[in-house]
Amino acid sequence: MSHYPLDPDLFTDKVKLEPNRAGFGRGLKAAGEANEAVVALCADLTESTQMHLFRDAFPHRFIEIGVAEQNLVTVAAGMARAGKIPFTSSYAAFSPGRNWEQIRTTISLNNQPVKIIGSHAGLYTGADGATHQMLEDIALMRVLPNMVVIAPGDSLEAEKATKLVAENGTPTYMRMAREKIPVFSTDESPFEIGKAYVLRDGHDISLMGTGTMTYQLLAAANILAENGIDAEVVHVPTIKPLDEGTIITSARKTGRVVTAEEAQIAGGFGSAVAELLSEQLPTPVKRLGMQDRFGESGKPAELFEYFGLTPEKIAETVKEFIDNTSQYHREY
Repeated sequence: MSHYPLDPDLFTDKVKLEPNRAGFGRGLKAAGEANEAVVALCADLTESTQMHLFRDAFPHRFIEIGVAEQNLVTVAAGMARAGKIPFTSSYAAFSPGRNWEQIRTTISLNNQPVKIIGSHAGLYTGADGATHQMLEDIALMRVLPNMVVIAPGDSLEAEKATKLVAENGTPTYMRMAREKIPVFSTDESPFEIGKAYVLRDGHDISLMGTGTMTYQLLAAANILAENGIDAEVVHVPTIKPLDEGTIITSARKTGRVVTAEEAQIAGGFGSAVAELLSEQLPTPVKRLGMQDRFGESGKPAELFEYFGLTPEKIAETVKEFIDNTSQYHREY
């Protein structure tokens, strides 16, 4: 039985809508209040990434680097080496998109606890189009040794994650979306780095989502229930390290897994789940996300419909997967 508290207004007109980057902004300010070692660096996108809340509260601990993303992370690495806890922010298309080599060499290789915030990631970047819809960041960052990778599901979770990231002592990447998204969690909902959570119990299939896609899976599970399909929904906000126990337990129970991410499926979250299960509990896996292509300009709702990532489209894909895939229960 799932004990994860969900917002009681989730599937009503009263549900709160807020970009998860807003939660990051609040969390960073709170982290700064709790620890004077926390500093912030931005690449000329302070308001867009919500880092202005920290800047206004602690102007002497904020550095505006300008449009120089490679400098952004190398300066942060030096500050980390000097004992600070640096948070950097830019659009994910630029960081890690433009400065991955500097992140690799100055942060990951040296195991410096820099916190890299990639905002405006994924399809929720909307009309800015393919150049700014960063879809490769999960794959880029999870391959780096020492790097923790987190994709908060909503603004409340982003706020909680930011406070914990400030104290985790390791390089960390957090992925943020641009537009408002439903807040499915509550103040009482748990969040720990490295933990996944069963939001809905089921026995026919496991729907595993990260970031903004968890809400889509919850809505898809409601549609599937109307068609007699009992879907379990697992929220995986920490992509690296994976909560192997929760993922394997769910896969063992249902015998089929569908993953969903607002990113390239190659090397991304779905790949991480497939890698885990292929080694420890071979299970049929269907990966939903971007299928080896770039995004396009459009409103987020239009893009999710076009790329088959709405709850209705997901439910259709899941039903087809169930119709053509037997449950697998034999131990590896």
